[in-house]
Amino acid sequence: MPTYTALTTLLGRDSAEALGLALEGLDPSPTGIGVFEVEDGSGFWEVGAYFLDPPDRAALMLLSAMHGAGDFAVSKLDDQDWVAQVRRELTPVAAGRFIVYGAHDADRIGVQKIGLKIEAAMAFGTGHHGTTQGCLLLLDRLAKQGLTAARVADIGCGTGVLAMAAARCFRSRGIATDIDPIAMATARENLLANKVGGQVAVLRVDGTRSPRYREEAPFDLVFANILAGPLKRLAPEIRAILAPGGRAILSGLLTRQIPGVAAVYRGHGLVVEDRITLGDWTSLVLRRYATRAM
Repeated sequence: MPTYTALTTLLGRDSAEALGLALEGLDPSPTGIGVFEVEDGSGFWEVGAYFLDPPDRAALMLLSAMHGAGDFAVSKLDDQDWVAQVRRELTPVAAGRFIVYGAHDADRIGVQKIGLKIEAAMAFGTGHHGTTQGCLLLLDRLAKQGLTAARVADIGCGTGVLAMAAARCFRSRGIATDIDPIAMATARENLLANKVGGQVAVLRVDGTRSPRYREEAPFDLVFANILAGPLKRLAPEIRAILAPGGRAILSGLLTRQIPGVAAVYRGHGLVVEDRITLGDWTSLVLRRYATRAM
């Protein structure tokens, strides 16, 4: 069965989120909606939707006009061609003790590695991008330094690879959350395929706006591999759910954005403890102290 995508851009977070909400009312309705900041300093946001049936182009045109967006670009993706292409490109990626691989490469994984099986899916986080790889490398460093994390949260989990890595490494329990239903379904499948489905609950949550976060907190380790703008807004929420002395691994950051993000978190009592740069992207480890750093 083919999949259809509809993508557009517009200025401002509020306008983009309003358009994303309006897309939910379409008939046929989308199976997934994503709203993302374009990280080029332009102030533009991208709004995308996935459909199993051809979308109503007239309705899309009307919505884009009502919300001040550009015309939606609609594309048809053939499942078999798309999955085959991703599988060809999804070669195993090593990050410290972890190796991320597709099921078609299972026989290539050595016994000395913690294998994380990821299937081809429309969700972020296969380990090939510098942000995900950076998070895994920092997790590996923390484990080698003796960190133990009984409770872990993964905000914006995508494929669930980071929550899965922590569950395999520490036998931790926790939650993985995302706003994209496709990501949630993918994460659940991957967690089950890696035999840690019982350790991690997958929920649809924007940020940490769910009673489940308060019930599960405090967390020893929090992942947030998203974008600079949302990470800044999440600083007080992440501090609130972290245990004193707990760590947050942040990514999705261009290296030039690090000073601004670090300053915001420092104001909330989280200080940069480690970092790793891969290409243009830098991932951070921050530690929460009992009182705010001055």
